[in-house]
Amino acid sequence: MARYAMVTDLRKCVACKACTVACSAEWDVPTGQARTHVRATPLAGEFPDLMSSPYVAQCNHCDHPPCVEPCPSGATFQGDDGIVRVDGDVCIGCGFCVDACPYEARYISPRTKKVDKCDFCRPRIERGEEPACVATCTAHAKYFGDLEDRNGEVHRLVFHVGARRLETAAVAVGPNVYYLGRPEQLDLVLASFPPRPPQLLTAGEAWKKLARPLVIGVVGATFLGQAVAFFTQLHKGEGDFDE
Repeated sequence: MARYAMVTDLRKCVACKACTVACSAEWDVPTGQARTHVRATPLAGEFPDLMSSPYVAQCNHCDHPPCVEPCPSGATFQGDDGIVRVDGDVCIGCGFCVDACPYEARYISPRTKKVDKCDFCRPRIERGEEPACVATCTAHAKYFGDLEDRNGEVHRLVFHVGARRLETAAVAVGPNVYYLGRPEQLDLVLASFPPRPPQLLTAGEAWKKLARPLVIGVVGATFLGQAVAFFTQLHKGEGDFDE
């Protein structure tokens, strides 16, 4: 079974955002959202030796994805190929997994009210095609393939060239999107966009976000039914009095 990974060479990236446009067109991503996006780090250094770097971000399909466990419906899961996926038919849109993602790679679609994110263009992979962002990259800065294929380019870039994971000691979840660049460039990217510790909800917070609105809805429906029954009976009593 393949174990998929992606490598982005930040030395080649020209921040044209063709990957973002291609991804959004491929998956009809709502305006204002993105499955993959390009950011720029702040300027670092002292004049005239200033430096900035693009950062191409998306779901990292981590070895130990922190988004899976907090999902109450089981909609978020990881396949044998390493791809972390979301079953839209099961997702309830609670957003727990969104809060848990260290890379802020998930969003709730305003159109479907369900969670959406990069899935490495899995349907394209099944057709033998590259992910849309890789196929469209004008600078040929993105590589995709089986990390366990010793003859593959991704395996070579990771294990022989030294492509780097953007993780910290506090957040070491095994991201499978790797980056190439000068050491100072990658350090700047990591310092500018560090993965955040997973925001896992406490029981009380989960109650406020999910269970409480549900109970309020049930109580509201019960109250409404009782009110309808009361006024129906009252109207019936008025009819009896008129007679």
